[in-house]
Amino acid sequence: MLEKNNKKLVNAWASFDWSNSVYNLIITTAIFPVYYLGVTESACGGEAVKFFGLSVGNSVLYSYAISFSFLVIVFLAPVLSGIADYSGRKKRFMQFFTYLGSLACIGLYFFTGENVEYGILCAVLASVGFAGSLVFYNAFLPEVATEEKMDKVSARGFAMGYTGSVVLLIVNLLLYLKFEMFGFISGSAATRFGFIIVGLWWMGFAQIAFHYLEDRATGKPISLDILGNGVRELKKVYGVVKQKTVMLRFLSAFFIYSMGVQTVMLLAPLFGDKEVGMTANEMILVVLILQIVAIAGAYFFALISKFRGNGFAISATLIIWIFICITGYFLKDKMSFYGLAGLLGFVMGGVQSISRSTWSKLIPETTKDTASYFSFYDVTEKLSIVIGTFSYGFIDQVTGNMRNSMIFMALFFIGGFIILQFARVNKSIGRPVSE
Repeated sequence: MLEKNNKKLVNAWASFDWSNSVYNLIITTAIFPVYYLGVTESACGGEAVKFFGLSVGNSVLYSYAISFSFLVIVFLAPVLSGIADYSGRKKRFMQFFTYLGSLACIGLYFFTGENVEYGILCAVLASVGFAGSLVFYNAFLPEVATEEKMDKVSARGFAMGYTGSVVLLIVNLLLYLKFEMFGFISGSAATRFGFIIVGLWWMGFAQIAFHYLEDRATGKPISLDILGNGVRELKKVYGVVKQKTVMLRFLSAFFIYSMGVQTVMLLAPLFGDKEVGMTANEMILVVLILQIVAIAGAYFFALISKFRGNGFAISATLIIWIFICITGYFLKDKMSFYGLAGLLGFVMGGVQSISRSTWSKLIPETTKDTASYFSFYDVTEKLSIVIGTFSYGFIDQVTGNMRNSMIFMALFFIGGFIILQFARVNKSIGRPVSE
């Protein structure tokens, strides 16, 4: 059995953020989206690409691909988390998705623009691997920390993730800028080699968490009969959520504001490229600013939650998110984009960290099947991403302007903020009520 609040164990758990966050930064945010737009436009002679014979805009295709990858997790997570709880083998599934995602990242080395279908396939598999591993990683949080430590431990994980990803981003940036010195024939070749490094980093540093985290094997054999166990477990969790008003309202708020949070984070590079005219090097600098500020944001809002409660801390971030979306609609110059990116990074770290720890605190203390609760949480988040990214891509496709998509995202934050005020989260988890 894992010893809660053990410093070595907590650091080992948080190190998984260090390992996998390089995917989230380099592949989904900083480098791959810009590389993808560049090579597809070069290979296809414009923004329109052929995907299995269908002509579609490259940015629209990317938005839809991300939506599809999270939809896959929506269907997979309930079944797998049920099996994991039944067999007591969360770590095994965490390992499987880690290797799937990291190998897919390595596979992106062979994506050169002409093979759009292959590139999208690898991007989808990497996204599935990342999202799938997080279901089981997050489910370990109640096993490594007690309730009063969860905000701080969750923040540590995100902070380590932001730090590790910045380190590798700088390495990738050096490879790109000094490609001749490192023996590459072009910046594009150096960028593709960087995808291999991401996969190896993710796979390699994950071994620290795999070494210290332990499965609690039940000894129950896995058979075809338990494939539906995940769905049954989700129904049980839903039954609990329905009975506990604070859980239902928090999750409803989380579902709505996550449509905005994840979508803006995932597609901000495309917005910077198309609407503001940011170059690849400038976007990398933006992301560096974003990640560094996010470390401070994670700890700052953990401190806010300590004194004013989780509900107040999340509400504060949502107000800032609304400001970001409205400002983004009118934003035109690069300096303003840098400033807005810094603000986005600050609340990005805060809302993700506090949302995760808040859900951990709301799970009944006697619960052993934490994977099922976090699967429910993850399915909620992934469904919100599917709707958010699809909405963003659809509005972009219909109007031809990503600014309209950005202003639409503000509605998600406003809706989430309103519902959260009725959740009374602070009172439920023993913090002073902020109302």
